[in-house]
Amino acid sequence: MGMLLGVLQNLSNIHDYTILVLKHHGGTLMFTNMNCILTADPMNVHHITSKNFINYGKGSTLHEIFDYFGEGIINSDNLHAWKLERSILHSLLQRETFTIFLRQIIQKKLENDLIPFLDHTSEVGNEVDLQFYLRRFTFDIVCYCFLGFDPQTHPNKISKLSHPAYVRATVVMEEVLFHRHITPRWLWKLQEWLQIGQEKKFKEAREIFDKFFVKRKTDAKAVKNEVPHWWELLKGYGLVAIKETPCSLC
Repeated sequence: MGMLLGVLQNLSNIHDYTILVLKHHGGTLMFTNMNCILTADPMNVHHITSKNFINYGKGSTLHEIFDYFGEGIINSDNLHAWKLERSILHSLLQRETFTIFLRQIIQKKLENDLIPFLDHTSEVGNEVDLQFYLRRFTFDIVCYCFLGFDPQTHPNKISKLSHPAYVRATVVMEEVLFHRHITPRWLWKLQEWLQIGQEKKFKEAREIFDKFFVKRKTDAKAVKNEVPHWWELLKGYGLVAIKETPCSLC
């Protein structure tokens, strides 16, 4: 109860609070009542997520919490399926075409958006939430990699900043998934059934984000440039939401 009270009091800066707690407990903390382990120790992470994965089943509770992710690698409790998914992702991430593509995307976003934005912000003397803009910077890169387009949620000037509903939806879903971890199961399941509170927000955000994906799939047009080899791997595994995508950086 004491730990829960501390978490609730520090929800606004939960990441900083988590780091302080982990440092105090030597890098690893076990929540016995929640059947949960929180660790920042690289050796423990490797032991739990890779070397002895089979000994640390995720269980039905985690599957319920992350129900939005379906049966993918995040929710998988089947050792064979998990190893297969992991090997496919490793195969993708280790491909030279993918690493070159990703490096070019990041460099382009840095040069065209993030650095000019920071320069402009410094010139006008505005105070900004760096975490907010880095989140958008990452969102744009992920969209370009897996959806084939840059939504440009991170502008090169603060005056061009917009607030698309689908971006806000991702933040809401993250917050609700976190709340599911610290809220008694019966309470958030009741909210889900009655469609009130956090669960109502989650449903609304999920619908907005799903519409965003469907629209991108509908708007996709045939590519003119050669699609990299890793793109076919993504399509075959279901990690790409659209069939065809522009790839001007390849």
